[in-house]
Amino acid sequence: MKELLINGSEKLGIPLDGEQIDSLINYADILREWNEKINLTAITDNKGIAVKHFLDSLTVFGTGCVKGKVIDVGTGAGFPGLVLKIAKTEIELTLIDSLQKRINFLNDVCARLEIKDVETVHTRAEDGGRNRLYRGQFDTVVSRAVARLSVLSEWCMPFLKQGGYFLALKGPLADEELNDARRAIKILGGRLEDVFEADIPFTDLKHKIIIIKKVGQTPLKYPRKAGIATKTPIGTCYNLSK
Repeated sequence: MKELLINGSEKLGIPLDGEQIDSLINYADILREWNEKINLTAITDNKGIAVKHFLDSLTVFGTGCVKGKVIDVGTGAGFPGLVLKIAKTEIELTLIDSLQKRINFLNDVCARLEIKDVETVHTRAEDGGRNRLYRGQFDTVVSRAVARLSVLSEWCMPFLKQGGYFLALKGPLADEELNDARRAIKILGGRLEDVFEADIPFTDLKHKIIIIKKVGQTPLKYPRKAGIATKTPIGTCYNLSK
C-alpha cells in the first residue's frame, strides 16, 4: 500500500509526506477493523483501498477548488473528505452522515490519528442544509456517489457561501445526470463551471468531477423535507407547476 500511495499521489501532482502516508495506512487498518462490525465498504484489500478510496479521493484536488471551510455531504467512511484533510491539513472540515455508526467510526479515526479541526455531524443533508449553523457557511462542498445530481444539488448547494464550489464526484453517467440537473442547478443559485476528468492511477477508471459555482442565493424553501427531492427532483413537471 505504501508504494501505491507514494507513486499514486505523485502521479496526481499531490505528493504526500511520510506522516501523511502513515496516516492513510493506519486509516485503512481502522477501516478494516470497523468493517467487521458495520458495513462501511465492500473494498477491503490494500490495493483496493489505496486506489479506489484514497487516490480516488485525492483526484478532487485537480479541480483547484478545495479550500477554506469544506463539508463532505453523505461522507460514509470519510471519502473523499477525510482523505482531503489528511493531505491538506489547513482546511477546516465538516463531515455529515445520516448514520450514527458511521459518525462513530469517523470520530474514532480522527481520535486515533490525532486529526484536528474536523467536525462530525449526525444529520440528514436536508436537515443540515436548513440549519443556520451550516447553511451558507462553506467554501467547498464535496460529495461522492450519494444520489443523482438533480437530487444531490438540492442537498448540497444550500451549504455553500456565494462564490463557493460544489464538487460532485461522478462516474460514466455524469453527462446524463448533468443534463437532467441543469434547471435544478440554476434554481438553486448555481452555475456549471466545468466537468473535470480525473484519471485514477493504476486503473482504467475515470472520474468526472462536476464543478458548480454558487453565484446566487438558494431559495429558502430548499432543501425540502427528507425524501421529497428523491421522489420529485427539481425540474420535474410537478415542481415546475409549483
